[in-house]
Amino acid sequence: MNSASIRNFSRSLVIGALAFTATAGSFALTVSPAQAASQRYTAKLTTAVEAPTKKVVNGVLWNCAGDTCSGAVDGDRPLNTCIKVAKTFGQVSSFATPKGEFSAEELQSCNAAA
Repeated sequence: MNSASIRNFSRSLVIGALAFTATAGSFALTVSPAQAASQRYTAKLTTAVEAPTKKVVNGVLWNCAGDTCSGAVDGDRPLNTCIKVAKTFGQVSSFATPKGEFSAEELQSCNAAA
């Protein structure tokens, strides 16, 4: 083998190793379906729905009863989901994610955009 062939082989080996590492890393960061199903958003509505309601919002089934709605985490930014929920069910007085509740400023942005 000449030195040019060895360099090309080494370069291909390094690129392949990087691609494998990136792929393996992305699988490690992916949420399993069981984890995704257990992670939910919860919205409290300013005005309660008249009857229990189910609607698909952003590809996820949301259930509302009274002034409380919930749906699985959909992969979108929580603010975008909040906006879509507010457009579908009405203004929200609180919005909770698996990482915590929205601040007053975030709620204002959600309701203003809806």
